[in-house]
Amino acid sequence: MEVGSSNSSDQLSGRVVDTRGKHRIHAQLNRLQQEARFLEEELEQLEKMDKASASCKEFLHSVDSKPDPLLPLTIGPVNATWDQWFERPKEAKRCGC
Repeated sequence: MEVGSSNSSDQLSGRVVDTRGKHRIHAQLNRLQQEARFLEEELEQLEKMDKASASCKEFLHSVDSKPDPLLPLTIGPVNATWDQWFERPKEAKRCGC
């Protein structure tokens, strides 16, 4: 490869060849092609999968129908003073935050 002679002839004709730019563009093109292949494979996998919405609805129905065994069943607040910590202060003057 006579890189020096081809570069000098290109420079004489008024054209500057940037070999690093060509390499950079080629590498970027390869990266984009690889990403396109990856996305196509992912789309194929998604097309083969079952509909998730039906499975999710069935799962939510089964979870919602059973009470959580770790949480106690309470209809209202057991201690009314406990709710004060979760409400806004009644007077803005008293709020020290």
